Amino acid sequence: MDIRILPSNIANMIAAGEVVQRPASAVKELMENAVDAGATQITVILTDSGRTLIQVIDNGCGMSPDQAVLCFERHATSKIATAEDLNDITTFGFRGEALASIAAVAEVTLKTRRDGDEVGCQVEFADSKHISTEEISTPVGSNFSVRNLFYNVPARRKFMKSDNVELRHVIEEFTRVALTRPEIGFRLMNNGKDIHVLKPAKSLKYRIQDLLGSSVVSQVVDISAETTVVKINGYVGRPDQAKKTLGNQFFFVNGRFFRSPYFHKAVMNAYENMLPQGTTPSYFIFMEVDPHSIDVNIHPTKTEVKFEDDSVVFQVLFACVKESLGRNSFGASIDFDKENMAELPVFSENFERFRPDVLQPNVAFDPEYNPFDDPAPGGEIPYFPPVQDKNQASAGPIPSSPVSGKVNADFSGYGQHPAYGGYDTRGYVAPKDDYGKLFEERAVSQPSIILVGRKFIITTVDEGLLAINIHRAKERIFYDKFLRALSGGEHVCQTTLFPVQVAVGQENRLVFDEHLDMLRALGFDIAPFGNDTIVVNGMPEGFQVDQSSVEAAMA
Repeated sequence: MDIRILPSNIANMIAAGEVVQRPASAVKELMENAVDAGATQITVILTDSGRTLIQVIDNGCGMSPDQAVLCFERHATSKIATAEDLNDITTFGFRGEALASIAAVAEVTLKTRRDGDEVGCQVEFADSKHISTEEISTPVGSNFSVRNLFYNVPARRKFMKSDNVELRHVIEEFTRVALTRPEIGFRLMNNGKDIHVLKPAKSLKYRIQDLLGSSVVSQVVDISAETTVVKINGYVGRPDQAKKTLGNQFFFVNGRFFRSPYFHKAVMNAYENMLPQGTTPSYFIFMEVDPHSIDVNIHPTKTEVKFEDDSVVFQVLFACVKESLGRNSFGASIDFDKENMAELPVFSENFERFRPDVLQPNVAFDPEYNPFDDPAPGGEIPYFPPVQDKNQASAGPIPSSPVSGKVNADFSGYGQHPAYGGYDTRGYVAPKDDYGKLFEERAVSQPSIILVGRKFIITTVDEGLLAINIHRAKERIFYDKFLRALSGGEHVCQTTLFPVQVAVGQENRLVFDEHLDMLRALGFDIAPFGNDTIVVNGMPEGFQVDQSSVEAAMA
């Protein structure tokens, strides 16, 4: 077969496969362009979670008619001009592929006007082809409308997920961009309903609160470090608030979100022995480095970043998080509060002053004593005469003798009971008792059960010992119950005394909405409330129904 150059529209469709993977990808690219344009207010409007319409409106610098047409060409960008500029990138975009890729798989309309221009322009593209350009009246800034995404790529459109799943991905990308620029106002709408309305925030902490809720802010502590290689600031979650599901883990470098399993390991190492097994803490970590020391031109999505001194950054990040956790008393600590504590004597040359002021018994050993000559328990008690005069008491040293020697002790200095004073106990035989039976070996009629650290149960079985993980056993019991309920079996719902409101966040709320019928079939009586909250009226049998237990189960 002959080698040929592909037409530009086909080349753009191929490139779009990496740049525009779903509606969230288009939202991300358009929001980043708006930030680079200097916008202070950005609005994202969706229809059917972006499947039908994605509209991004900003009040940035806008474009001239010629620039508006040129921006849809491949590798057309205003961010770089020379190869050296790649080493000094401080903007989101620089590749010039996003708009060309979007126009290759959707119908795109751009309305834009610069400050100072009397009129703006409207440009239309479809299938990488320029359809029209006309003058219109429009506000300063840019307004991108992306309709019918993947209309000309049936396979890609067919494999798009449900509206709730796609909306979760959009919210995820929206959150990442909004976190990088607290000073910018953002708004996100879907099907005419507001999801997020974010005013410009005073600080990152306020932006986190507006995006993810006050409960998340109350569960994080600040971190800060500055070296010649990297400057780090942000927040990390409390160890006791770590969750089993991944979420709210963010790395940013020079204002750009990126993923890094390597740096994630540094954070997790700092939490050693603090986290429940299988959980991950939240973190919002911002790094500032010299642009020349990183490479962001790794992948078209620009979520991978290479660091020149990644091992140094790793150590700084680890130490930074570790210090913050220790400073906030989440690491192992010792209670130094000695108030109301008894004074404990210390062995030293002044130990005599701590010796109790009491009489000591006279103690001696009989080296001829043989313990095997004693009668059985409950038998005759032998008599040994006192070793000293009964009116004397001494705390003298104990003579060295074999441990097996029998003790002769005179306690006369401590007083005697009147009923026994002056009696000779020689030949006295105590009554028989049954105390010895307590120590007789008996056959085990039931398995012995031992609780170890409130985590494991150890019991005996015919073959030996059986160790049971309590937490996993409980999960298995619930799993079997839920499986029977889904198979048509009956389920029991425990009604809470009062309805419990639980703030689960926007993304988790969408998960609840998507699986609401299944949850009700399992015995969860849940109703949506607001944009990021659910109301729990009942829980399946076996769950606690108090406020804290319900919140923990819904987390």
